[in-house]
Amino acid sequence: MPGVSIIGSGNVGANTAFFIAEKGTHHVTLFDVRAGLSTGKALDMMEAAPVRQYRPKLRGSDSIEAIAGSDVVVLAAGAVRKPGMKREELFTENLALVREVAPMVARLAPKAIVIVATEPVDPITTLFVRESKMPRNQVIGLGGILDSTRLRYGIARELRVSMDNVQAMVIGRHSDEMIPLFAYTSVSGIPIEQLLSKETIEKLVSETRSAGDLIVRMSQRSNAYYAPSAAAAELADAIHTDIHRIFSVSVMLAGEYGIHDVALSLPVIIGREGVVRVMTPKLSRDQEERLKRSGEEVNLLLSGRTR
Repeated sequence: MPGVSIIGSGNVGANTAFFIAEKGTHHVTLFDVRAGLSTGKALDMMEAAPVRQYRPKLRGSDSIEAIAGSDVVVLAAGAVRKPGMKREELFTENLALVREVAPMVARLAPKAIVIVATEPVDPITTLFVRESKMPRNQVIGLGGILDSTRLRYGIARELRVSMDNVQAMVIGRHSDEMIPLFAYTSVSGIPIEQLLSKETIEKLVSETRSAGDLIVRMSQRSNAYYAPSAAAAELADAIHTDIHRIFSVSVMLAGEYGIHDVALSLPVIIGREGVVRVMTPKLSRDQEERLKRSGEEVNLLLSGRTR
């Protein structure tokens, strides 16, 4: 059943499957190492189909071989944060998983576009490309798309306008080091700095930086998962429709801003082949330096060192 396969049937994986089913564009295969988990969740979602009226088929499997021939593979497996943990602390917990799974995905679905949702996204995306040896256009991570979405929500709430009217762009690491680009953030074409005070913008940026931490702290037992799942489903849809939508996603850089062989978020044209083109908006000297430092930090984490 070619279509979208999801590795990991926890909160992110299961909700991604549900959102994709609601879009009606792909059949979905859920895989999890926990026996019966993916099969049970797929059955539950199929029994909701007569009510929700979605037509794609969802199935679960306890064998990773079920992802063979997939068009899109979503990596949603791995440990989740506990209150007080930073994203980076998950890297050592999810390292072995990626080293095991990446070559399997490359073998079973060599033409698939891989969407990485496992935290921390930028190091995991980098590691996945290195371990799978898949081309960079086939592996993208949920990074700036999630930060941009959260910033859009904050702006719309503050101005009491529809979120459809708000455009926001956040690049760099999916962490406290994210870089909002106000020159590319607007409401119906009006620059955000003409609509909100500097203090309010700073408050919204701070809120966006800490959104993931706040959700972990409040929920106690889980990462954010509705927003990441919605973002993953939106990317899968953009790949399927091939209409060249632009998202800020984590992608292995190959010389952009002088950065090589590390994944960070930049605006990317997404199509059936995954990354169609990485865009390089004009950055200030400070923003470019911050982006380079973020790349260095990811490489340090991959090498087992920190500053």
